Amino acid sequence: MKKTNILLFLLIVISVSFYLFYKEGSLPVNKNSTASKMFVVKQGESLDSIVNSLANEGLIRNKIIFYLVVRKLGIERKIQAGEFRLSQNMNANEVANTLTHGTLDIQVTLIEGMRKEEMAQVISKTLDIPEIEVIRSTNEGYIFPDTYMIPKNATMDSVLSIIKNNSKFSNAIKTITKKSKLTEKEAMILASLVEREARQPATREKIAGIILKRYLADWPLDLDATLQYVLGYQPLEKTWWKNNLTNEDKKIDSPYNTYKNKGLPPEPICSPSLSSIEAVINANPNTPYWYYLTDKNGVMHYSITLEEHQSNINKYLQ
Repeated sequence: MKKTNILLFLLIVISVSFYLFYKEGSLPVNKNSTASKMFVVKQGESLDSIVNSLANEGLIRNKIIFYLVVRKLGIERKIQAGEFRLSQNMNANEVANTLTHGTLDIQVTLIEGMRKEEMAQVISKTLDIPEIEVIRSTNEGYIFPDTYMIPKNATMDSVLSIIKNNSKFSNAIKTITKKSKLTEKEAMILASLVEREARQPATREKIAGIILKRYLADWPLDLDATLQYVLGYQPLEKTWWKNNLTNEDKKIDSPYNTYKNKGLPPEPICSPSLSSIEAVINANPNTPYWYYLTDKNGVMHYSITLEEHQSNINKYLQ
């Protein structure tokens, strides 16, 4: 009987202690605070990462308790990506519930190397804007890849305005005409080619130099990426970029076919990253190399003569 009473007493003590711990951890960080701050939940961000960010921003008292609140409310899968206005005067329940609705802005991430049809899919899925509206309203290469916070009720015009005013890209484009003899359009086309041709960031500037050298020498560029652009969506592969090109593909009659036509294609073939634009700005057309290829492991190999290039083809691609 005595042991039972002791166990019961301990259970009561533990329960009361946990209740007080839970109660204290659920309280506002500062109930008298009148300030608020913007809190961003990234697309696909884990609950662990969100909770850590909330704690680092001083918006919750206790990470463990906030986990328990989220589990208790059953909202771990209902937390949205976007931008939220939170305050230290909000308790854990209020913070958790706010993250499930009422986002001020929606996070949209546009990936470098996508053509505008792929960008349209992302924008349409995230912002409920018809894909065809995005495609009709945009120019290839100028949907700058980045992570944007877009008002959830944004129109196509306002979305384009936000993207167009991306200062990182606009400043880089302005630098093009200052540091090179290329026009803005030529540089953006070249940057899009570099984006699709260079498999690793470290190779972009070297690839840009080789393509630029061939262009200035009035050589055919012979780029697979331009053929992939012409061929468009591949239903069997479920991709916009055909994986295995054939000799027949190289015979396609198109101004984008850089095997048949000298010079640059008429427009960009994708949205280049900032690093590809910078690679074009810093490209060295005096590079000794005229050729390059990517082996089956994604490693780039460069050559000066056609004989060396053919040797690399035999060695790495056959």
